[in-house]
This record gives sequence, structure tokens and C-alpha cells, in this order.
Amino acid sequence: MANLDRASIVDANFNTYLREGNLPPQRSHTTPQAAGLSRDDYLDLFESQLLSRHLDLQARLLKEKQQGYYTIASSGHEGNAALGKAFLLKDMAFLHYRSGAFVLQRGKQCPQHDGVYAQALSLVASRDDPVAAGRHKVFGSVPLNIPPQTSTIASHLPKAVGTAFSITCAKELKHVGKLSTDSVILCSFGDASLNHSTAQGALNSAHWLVHANYPLPLVFICEDNGYGISVPTPEDWVACNIRSRAGLHYISADGLSLADAYHAAQQAAEIARRKHKPVFLHLKMVRLLGHAGSDIELHYKSEAQIEDVEFDDPLLHSARVVIEQGWLSVEEIIARYESAREEVAKAAQQAITRPKLNSADEVMHTIIPPMRPKQKVQGISVTKRRRVFAEHFNLLKQPRNMAQHINYTLRDILLQYPNALVFGEDVARKGGVYRVTADLMQHFGQRRVFDSILDEQSILGMAIGLAHNGFLPIPEIQFLAYVHNAADQLRGEAATLSFFSNGQYTNPMVVRVASLAYQKGFGGHFHNDNAIAFLREIPGLIIACPSHGADAAKLLRRCMVLAQQEQRVVVFLEPIALYMTKDLHQVGDNGWLDYYPAINEILEFAEVGVWGDSDELALVTYGNGYYLSRQAAHKLAEQGVTVKVIDLRWLAPLPKASLSKAVKGCKRVLIVDECRQTGSLSEELVTWMLEEIQPLPRIKRICAKDSFIPLGDAWRYVVPSLNAIIHAAKALIKQ
Repeated sequence: MANLDRASIVDANFNTYLREGNLPPQRSHTTPQAAGLSRDDYLDLFESQLLSRHLDLQARLLKEKQQGYYTIASSGHEGNAALGKAFLLKDMAFLHYRSGAFVLQRGKQCPQHDGVYAQALSLVASRDDPVAAGRHKVFGSVPLNIPPQTSTIASHLPKAVGTAFSITCAKELKHVGKLSTDSVILCSFGDASLNHSTAQGALNSAHWLVHANYPLPLVFICEDNGYGISVPTPEDWVACNIRSRAGLHYISADGLSLADAYHAAQQAAEIARRKHKPVFLHLKMVRLLGHAGSDIELHYKSEAQIEDVEFDDPLLHSARVVIEQGWLSVEEIIARYESAREEVAKAAQQAITRPKLNSADEVMHTIIPPMRPKQKVQGISVTKRRRVFAEHFNLLKQPRNMAQHINYTLRDILLQYPNALVFGEDVARKGGVYRVTADLMQHFGQRRVFDSILDEQSILGMAIGLAHNGFLPIPEIQFLAYVHNAADQLRGEAATLSFFSNGQYTNPMVVRVASLAYQKGFGGHFHNDNAIAFLREIPGLIIACPSHGADAAKLLRRCMVLAQQEQRVVVFLEPIALYMTKDLHQVGDNGWLDYYPAINEILEFAEVGVWGDSDELALVTYGNGYYLSRQAAHKLAEQGVTVKVIDLRWLAPLPKASLSKAVKGCKRVLIVDECRQTGSLSEELVTWMLEEIQPLPRIKRICAKDSFIPLGDAWRYVVPSLNAIIHAAKALIKQ
């Protein structure tokens, strides 16, 4: 019967094969001397390999004792220790989950860092883990310049491109960023991840930037072990996929050879750092111990295949070189192997005694980043403002629509925040589909206001990367429906960074989205999307939605403060149907135009807006619903029914304290929710009122149907209408 405990077999093989002199043959002809590695250099790398292997073995032992929780191993990938030496601490690294040896080796550039103990704490989910504080097993470190990655199936590649882009951007704008101007960005991943659309999008973005002659100091590192869990990668697939891509320097190396990997990494570093060109470093490796502890390779490989791979162990390859060079004897190597075992075991025994997270409050503590010291917002001179507003300066005293208010606000923001950047599809020369960003590029230049490629993953990844270098990104997504294409960049990357780094890393941004429905049949559901539940379920994400011009200006200003001062990730939903709206009750009344608010006017976070006064009926709503509710209030007043209209403004988290004050004493509440009934805000609002509001008012809700928005006039049948609001309000009044 086949032995399923491959960890014990791989462990025993090391000593057995060494003593037998049965070592894998040389595959690479690169010698340590040719790679520039001295005896001490090579043995130092070998030590990192040994420690990484024993951390993997210890992870299995801890799991068996129910003291550890993570068994994805770096075994077979220990050659990446060479990269930990070839690249510098200033080179930010977004790492694959098989990067144990890389992290240990890089840690040697930072003497106060105890890499073995840090990884042991992470394995046992200890609160003392210096990166995630027990929230996840991740490779990450502030002193080592490694932001933690939690979902490394390619989702970190777009932000690596964005971070590399930010380095040249900082130079051009004379922005003092967090990264050195001669830094290189590293991004490692597996061969199976290369097939993910996110990876292909990131590679395409990099290629596009190079084709546009934009410097990009970036090294993609594909650690190719030939498998994606149980699915084999076709022979030469990675090379055939990448080698011919123009603008991307392709370098291949034997990842089982420390010398070959180090030599290739030096080449990659030189091209990226000196020529500012992206490199694809392809390292051929093997995978030992399966995908993770729960993965039984015998389900999809023969025992002979498994044994062949185990014989190709990179530690055995390194040991052979050490022996051939005459640097250590077999017994000395074995002694070092056992010494590494003891060091790791000691660290693990200490780690299991350390405290764990022990409450929901502790777990959730860093979903919201810790407060930073307040940064002073730059003042704006009248002269600068007059220049930037140009012919619009004299129009500031005239009532304007929402699109103009947002445009003016962005002008002021770009003046106040030198690190703010506006970008997205069509936002520069065209000024956006709805001209909301018109003339911004002309006044602030194409480095602060620029067009992106048509790829939402790349846009949001760019935002995350720019934020890593101290910029304050304001990306635009052209329509709400398009955010679905890139939701994981918000959910899996941006919103998790503070949580999984214990608040040490943040990527603040304000994502502007042209959104919601009521475009009177234009574009169907591609351009009319009234579903935001996928955003509201993301912990820590702030969602704001204005309903008219002045609020849009003051709300967007607050969102910028939340991003800059509190390092928050904010989504700013702009109701497309209200961009150009002028009239409220009748044609020509200009009732929905507003005066642009003074630059110091700003809305408070989680504060609702209230129009009218009534203890009989309150309409709780937002966005287009607020506009319709104001119309309904006018019609109801003509029939002797007075109402209070409450504009939520903040859709996540809901402004419950402010809303509680606004509805207090109201006998009836009608929730007007333009989103689909299932997953709507109204579900949470009704539940909250039932649980928290006393005395409980009579509650009714009117929502959109659980339908996509159709093309043409049929849209009116699936979203709340003015008549439907009036009918529901009158019915509720009678109760």
C-alpha cells in the first residue's frame, strides 16, 4: 500500500540520499562562481532553503496536533531564496504563497527580523504574528517591504503593475512617495495562475504601458512547478505563452539551481532597475508535499511519478553543489539540516504558547485602518483657483447641475491634494462619457488626469498600486455594471489590506462610479445597474451616494478626507440620471440646480439629510429615490399630507445613529429603495428598525423588482415610480 505521508518520506530522503551519494544530476551549467556567489553566499542561501523546508514539515506536525492551521508548502520552490538575495529591501514584493525561502533570505537584509519565529507565529495564528496578528497565514512584513497577499491566484498582479507605474509617476510629479525612485517591483505567482484572466489582464496592461513608452520597473516571477493542484500545465506552455510578447523581457532559469536562479534574478533586476522595463522571470521548479496537506497526490499521480519529483528535490541539488565544491562534507550538511530542524521546532514550541485572537472585536479591529496623524490639506490661492476654473470661475455663483458640481469639486480636490490622481476610461481628453471630468486634463496635465485601458481590473489594480506609493487615487469606473468585472480588486485586495496587515498597510482611494438606473431606457442593464449588494457586503468599504449637486460636492469632499486622513477605501456612486437634471416639479423650475458650496463646506460622515418636517410619515431613501420622493412630497402636500424626506447619503455603513434621530417620533416610515428587493438596503433598514427603534413605527418598503433593467420604455415597470411612492405613502397613512 502506498505511503500517504509524503512529508516524512521527503524528510527522510534528504539524509538517506546524501549518505548513499545518490543525488540528482546537474541540470544547469551555471556555477556559483559564474553567478558571483562565494562559498559564504551559497551556504547562506542553502541555510534559508533548509529553514524553509523545516517550517513546511513543522506546519504538518502542528496541524496533526491541532496546533497549526496552514499547510500550503514552499517545498520544491526553495530556489526562490536566490531572489531574496538578488533583489533589495527597497524592492516591494507581492509574493506567491510558496515564497518561504525568499522571505527568510530577504529577512537577512534586516538583522532585527526573526524570519523563522515570524513564520511560526503565522502558522499557529498567533496574535503576536507581526504581520496579520493571527488573522491569516500570509507572507508579509513592513520592514521587509512585503505587503501581505491573501488571494494569490493572480489577483495581486494588477496592483503590482500599478505600483511599478507609480514609481515613474512619482518622479514626473515630484511626489515624495513611500518607494525609492530606483525601486523595482516584484510579483511572484504559479504557472497555473498565469491562465487566470486577472494575470492576463495585468500582463496586457504592462505590455500596453511599454508600448506607450512608459517606464515600468517590474519583474513578474512565474514559479513553474507544472501543476495547478491536480491539473498539469502542458509542457512549454508558459514559455510559449510569454516568450514572444513584445516589450516583455523573457528570462528562463532552473529554479532548482541556486546559482542559475540567482544569475537570472540579477539579469532581471538590472533590466528592470536600469532600463525601467518589465521582465518575465520564468523559474522551472517542482512541487513537493502536494498542493497542501489535504491534497493526496496519489489521486492523480502514480507513486513512481511522485518519487521521481521527490528525487528532484532542490535541497538535494544544492547539497550536491556544496559537496562538489568541497565546501562541506556529507555529515556537515546533515548536521546543518538537523540544526535547522531544531531551530524551527524551538520557534514553533514558543509560538504555540503565544496568545490568539479571542474576540470578535479583536478580529475586526483593523478592518478599519487605525487613525493616522492628521495631514493638512493644501490651501488654494484665488489666483490658482481662477486659472483652473477658467471661464467657469465667474459661473460659480450660478446654480449648476450635479455633473458640474462634481467637476468643480474635482478641480478643487486636485488643487488641495497634490497626491490626488484622476483616471479611468475616457476621463482625460473626452472628459468622461457624461463630461463629468471635462477640462481636468487640460488644467492639471496628463500625468494627474489620464485615460486607462478598457479593463476594470487594471483600473482598480492601478489604484491600489498607486496608493502603495503614497498617492490618493480617484479612479472612475464607467458604469456600475462594469464594477462586477473587477469586484475582487475591491473585495479581495483593497478592502482586506488593512485587515490582514494589522493596519500596517493601507491603500486609500475614492472610486467614482457612474451608476444606478432611471436613464429612461438607455443602454439596458449594461448602463442601468441598480444592484449594489455585492459592494455593501465588503467589510470596511464605505459607499456614498449623492442625490443633488451641492450634496455631491460636499459629500465627495468628505470622501476625500476619509481616504486621506483615515486611509479608507470609498466607493462614490453617482446617479447618472441626475447628472444633468435641472427641474424638480415642472419644466423650467430649475428646482434641482444648486449653488456650488464654498470650499470649506463639507458633510459629516454618516450624517443623513433631512427635508421637511412631519411626525406622521418619513420617506427614507437615497439617490434617484430622493429626487422622486421630493416630487412625491410635493404631490402629497397638495392632498394635505405632510412628509419628512430623509436622504441616507451613506449606503455602507448605514448612518444608523443619525437616521435614528431623524425618524424618532415618526409614526410611519416608507423606505424608497431603487435597488432590487433581494439584497436591497431596505432589508437591513427594516431589520434594524425592528430591533432598535422604539416605539416602532409602521414600516413599508418599495423597491425595484428582482429584474435586470430592460431597454426602452419598459424600464419604468421594474423600478420605483413617482406614482408608486405616492400610492404606497397614502396607503401607509391610512393604517
